[in-house]
Amino acid sequence: MGEVKRTTRQIGALCEEQACRYLTERGYKIRARNYTVKGGEIDIVAQDGEYIVFVEVKARSSDCDQRRFGRPSDAVTKEKKEHFRRAVREYLFRVGSRKKPRIDVIEIIMTEEGGNSSFDIKHFIGAF
Repeated sequence: MGEVKRTTRQIGALCEEQACRYLTERGYKIRARNYTVKGGEIDIVAQDGEYIVFVEVKARSSDCDQRRFGRPSDAVTKEKKEHFRRAVREYLFRVGSRKKPRIDVIEIIMTEEGGNSSFDIKHFIGAF
């Protein structure tokens, strides 16, 4: 019986879960996930010491043609950055925080072999 291919949405959800695990293992406290505002979404809101960290998670399957599509973090375009910054401002307006804001990007490449998944994670602190 052949392996079942995961949808892009399923890969994204798995990778966001891995990003939360990664951050938690490094002492971050997860405050919110998938915080949605008009025109945008913040994948993860976390606390890291004196910082409130807004995290954009970008993920791809390892079988995605990276020569054609680039690395996952390449998908953080100028327009995406503006939408994300707008969402951060809205979060801070609605929820508030005494912490210093910081925007990170977590890039994940997921590999599936023999029913097992592995995750190559790169964390860009203060990405934009």
